[in-house]
Amino acid sequence: MRRRAGMSAKGRKGRPPAAGAGPRASMVKARACPVCRGEDLVPFKKATFDTSLLRPEQVKITDSEYGKIWDLSRCRTCGHIFADPCPNPQPIASLYSQVEDPQYEEEAEGRSRNFLRLLDRLDKLAPEKGALLDVGAATGILLDLARRRGWRPDGLEISQWAVRVARRKYGLHLRQGDLLELDLPREHYAAVSMVDIIEHIPQPLPAAARAWEVLKPGGLLCLVTPDIHSLAAKAAGRRWWHLRPGHLAYFSWQSLAVLLRRAGFRIVKLRRYAWTFSAHYLLSRRPVFHGLAESGLTSFLKGIPIKLPLGDSFEIYAEKVRRS
Repeated sequence: MRRRAGMSAKGRKGRPPAAGAGPRASMVKARACPVCRGEDLVPFKKATFDTSLLRPEQVKITDSEYGKIWDLSRCRTCGHIFADPCPNPQPIASLYSQVEDPQYEEEAEGRSRNFLRLLDRLDKLAPEKGALLDVGAATGILLDLARRRGWRPDGLEISQWAVRVARRKYGLHLRQGDLLELDLPREHYAAVSMVDIIEHIPQPLPAAARAWEVLKPGGLLCLVTPDIHSLAAKAAGRRWWHLRPGHLAYFSWQSLAVLLRRAGFRIVKLRRYAWTFSAHYLLSRRPVFHGLAESGLTSFLKGIPIKLPLGDSFEIYAEKVRRS
């Protein structure tokens, strides 16, 4: 699904982890920050759910279990906040490979509005276009839109269900698997998009570095990720919609700048991302409105777009430069 990369769905000898081998089957306590390598780490928040019982439906894109977090630590050097101890990538990847999320595709029109704004800015920054790699492509909505604008679409996705939908509905043949393990051409892509991906990755630096490797010199990385220090996050508190079981990391502006610089990027544009969803989708997020969302008003509610300028996600465009 969108948001997953930097993890392998295979265990030893290429087999998926055994059923029941939950995320806590192998947890790693951090000795240093996964972004800046600083060692001044302090506890940030305690877990609010039993992470050993994590299920595929809890990490799908449309999950609404807001407020559920892992044990989190904070780096005093760069401000990065991350799961600590962190789960082994293999059982987490196994969960993502099993995810099925029809509600994601039901909201395709609303999601298209979100992706079109990203493509508008990519088109201006890279008018010659070229090959576009979407990491965590989900069912291929962004890539289908990009193809219509003249980009050559390529994408990777870990969910078996999403890969099938992308092929059936959009005629897209996504690469199924992991950014760090798939055989991708070096210095090939004009742009790489990572929309709501990096917060799901235990070790974000290798993922950003891999994006650098596959981009052409001067190629662009489009990165969207939540801002845990935003006013919306502070106002929502423990009910902030980005506090979710699938999120293993939360970035500050400082930690993102460090991450991208270390990976070999120069930030050329920074914005606050504004989401757009249908009234039906937003009402379905809250149990108290489930009856209304599934009533005879469904078609009417799906036709009402609502823009949410909450300012609680970073939208960054960064250029590949020579590593120092």
